[in-house]
Amino acid sequence: MGYVLLAGAIAAEVAATTAMKFSEGFSRLWPSLITLAGYLIAFTLLAQTLKTLSVGTAYAIWAGIGTAAVAGIGMLFLGESASPLKLAGIALVIVGVVVLNLGGAH
Repeated sequence: MGYVLLAGAIAAEVAATTAMKFSEGFSRLWPSLITLAGYLIAFTLLAQTLKTLSVGTAYAIWAGIGTAAVAGIGMLFLGESASPLKLAGIALVIVGVVVLNLGGAH
């Protein structure tokens, strides 16, 4: 169940970060509200996740996958560059999360 909650936390964080891009410095109401709600949901689900997963493992997965997902969204949908170096960086983030999990996810 911890990983299901963590997936929800990641999805909420990615949605919130994406909405923040459209909030124009919190000057647009709906994207700003989505940002605030998304982060509230993300941290609430992350807190619940920490009841069953170690903080290092949960945070590494949350931050790593969230970072890779937001970078991917930026490149695919928001016109950000997709240089080989940027793609390599995303791959390294994902590899780092995998390695941390291989070290023991308890």
